Amino acid sequence: MGGKRLFTSESVTEGHPDKVADQICDAILDAIIEKDPLARVACECTLKTGLVLITGEISTECYVDMPRLARETLRSIGYTRAKYGFDCDTCAVLTAIEEQSPDIAQGVNQALEVREGRSYQGVLGAGDQGLMFGFACDETPVLMPMPIHLAHSLARRLAQVRKSGELPYLRPDGKTQVTIEYQDGVPARVDAVVVSAQHAPDVEQDQIHKDIFQHVIAPVIPPELLDEKTRYYVNPTGRFVIGGPQGDSGLSGRKIIVDTYGGYARHGGGSFSGKDPTKVDRSGSYAARYVAKNVVAAGLAKKCEVQVAYVIGVANPVSLMVDTFGTGSIPDEEIEAIIQKNFDFRPGAIIERFDLRRPIYRQVAVYGHFGRDDLDLPWERTDLKLT
Repeated sequence: MGGKRLFTSESVTEGHPDKVADQICDAILDAIIEKDPLARVACECTLKTGLVLITGEISTECYVDMPRLARETLRSIGYTRAKYGFDCDTCAVLTAIEEQSPDIAQGVNQALEVREGRSYQGVLGAGDQGLMFGFACDETPVLMPMPIHLAHSLARRLAQVRKSGELPYLRPDGKTQVTIEYQDGVPARVDAVVVSAQHAPDVEQDQIHKDIFQHVIAPVIPPELLDEKTRYYVNPTGRFVIGGPQGDSGLSGRKIIVDTYGGYARHGGGSFSGKDPTKVDRSGSYAARYVAKNVVAAGLAKKCEVQVAYVIGVANPVSLMVDTFGTGSIPDEEIEAIIQKNFDFRPGAIIERFDLRRPIYRQVAVYGHFGRDDLDLPWERTDLKLT
């Protein structure tokens, strides 16, 4: 797209109530899958002042102490005192858990292809119907859109300066937002930066503004992208003392745009956290990102979006779509054919390729599931042969 345009993405810190809920769900998933790799987990969580409610469908042979895991997650985030908006030791933790529906389980355990005699025994069917998107572009070294990449970096930095004691008056909740000005489709400058940081009540806003710029914004945003027209908004309401689940209820699966591409690419609507890898909302999205990233890394396109769609109880996807937005070095149809030849999108194959039946999920429940150069994530590797 030519000319000038603005695009904005946001991120949130680990203390944001929705992200607290996601982290509790994935902490539970990790604990279960470590003991029982074949467990079926669909865990949800909601929070409000003094209350954690864990719900879902879980089929497993093991036991995990969900209230303890919830409290440990809250403690690691920093919700250890009531005046921070939540106390991990005194809050109530309620659970409402049932087993996975046998109607769903029969289709996951044996895919339609097996039941109709068209494939071999043991092929997993997709855990749900749905459409998943993966995306990559060459705007950043991690092949992510620049707005969400910088927003995540700011949010992660906000948590770092709080936990290190560099800015001891900060509290766990926070949000960031970055607006990038594109010129002829290329990032040209940062137009606006927003940082909202929960803080102690006795800190002056002038001090917060100065510290956030010096310790959070300046170390993260490349100076060559800033100019005299860049706008900065730090705690724009003028006060952010009441935060976390006290300031707003938390719900798992509500930050799916933060989890993925910041709205830059399309989204199928399914969330990730709390779901074992037979749920293609998670594994299919990871596979689509892996393929899209490898297409860009191989120089086949500057931007690549991959859609894959599934039917519940069926192993093979019903559709695959590749869109390079006119940036491909070869036609999209040829790239699609190369992908079909070199990558198996069946859920069981994705699980095996990425070794997904292990406890790796709590670490990606905040600051994004993609573009994480701080983690060794199998779906972020660029080792797919595209010939």
